Amino acid sequence: CVVSTSCPVVTIDINTIKSTELSFASAFKVTAQRNDLVHALVAYFDVQFTMPNGNIGFSTGPKDTYTHWKSTVFYFEDVLSVYNGEEITGEFSCKPNKKNPREMDIVISYDFKGAANYQKPIKRTQRYYLR
Repeated sequence: CVVSTSCPVVTIDINTIKSTELSFASAFKVTAQRNDLVHALVAYFDVQFTMPNGNIGFSTGPKDTYTHWKSTVFYFEDVLSVYNGEEITGEFSCKPNKKNPREMDIVISYDFKGAANYQKPIKRTQRYYLR
């Protein structure tokens, strides 16, 4: 279940994007909306097509109508105990794999300074490979 706000990390215009722009890094900040445990970040996309007779689109987000497209879950090495209003900040970077550009190499760095007295501040970088 979703514990925090969402945060866009990249906007892509498929009509104008160049292959060199498929590599990106973006800062993020999500805010806890209740006291809970955070095990992962979820990545999803929204798409909007501009048509002569109006726009059409959909989202693969966890709160939207199910599609055959999926969200991607990036599990943390740590379980974060968050209180309502606390923030997880970091950077999400993505680049096509050198051997197969249809595969993505992703690095997520995150920083969390929770108020829970048993949890020390956590700063970690994790690598993920979407194949």
